[in-house]
Amino acid sequence: MKKKCAGNVISMQEPAPDIFDMWVETELAKEAGAGQFVGVFPMGESTLLPRPISICEVDKEKKAIRLVFRVAGKGTGEFSHYKPGRRVMLLGVLGNGYPLSPATGKKILLLGGGIGIPPILQLAKQLRENEINAEITIAVGYRNSDLFLKEDLEQYGKVLVATEDGSIGTKGNVLDAVRENSVEAQIIYACGPLMMLKAIKQYAEEKEILAYISLEERMACGVGACLGCVCKTTKKDAHSHVNNARICTDGPVFEAKEVDI
Repeated sequence: MKKKCAGNVISMQEPAPDIFDMWVETELAKEAGAGQFVGVFPMGESTLLPRPISICEVDKEKKAIRLVFRVAGKGTGEFSHYKPGRRVMLLGVLGNGYPLSPATGKKILLLGGGIGIPPILQLAKQLRENEINAEITIAVGYRNSDLFLKEDLEQYGKVLVATEDGSIGTKGNVLDAVRENSVEAQIIYACGPLMMLKAIKQYAEEKEILAYISLEERMACGVGACLGCVCKTTKKDAHSHVNNARICTDGPVFEAKEVDI
């Protein structure tokens, strides 16, 4: 059930330029899962709508969620200045997350690019916590050597790095790293920029691999009312009878073959 509630900032760090890592104590932690997101409300009058931020990690014992975000405008710019103890208003938990049961006993490939890397951490964590008997390989793509979350991810599987400038790991994108290291997979989970997801969708179809992708999209309301984050689908919606889905409520995670990107 979606609800607006208050949270308290526990910590704030800047692991890479313009990338911020914030832990927030909130009752939403008990419901949060991999692939879901929350809306964070800016306090300024000129920025009324909540900013959607993917859930990077959940600590249910401490009732806290971890939000890792890139500064992209006034709202996220404001959040980057928050200090421990700061009260923050949240809307959540939003969206449908990654399904875990299809991964049981399979070779799993987790792919994250840029600010699509954070949701992959909670996914890897849940796969391990659920004791899914599986082999996990994680490939993450960065612009340059300003890596973030790499050491966190290494707790849960083998991590391959790709950088656009070739400064660390494979020069190129995550699929270049996958091919360079001859990674075999039976299921793919991914989050990242649209061009990356298009390539992953095509790769999965060619290899006949089941793939789930989380679509990054600009959102306004975050609850499906404004229709500002519609994507094309390969099947007609049962209610609207059109080939559309709302990323914020029907997603953000979709089976790759179900969306037309």
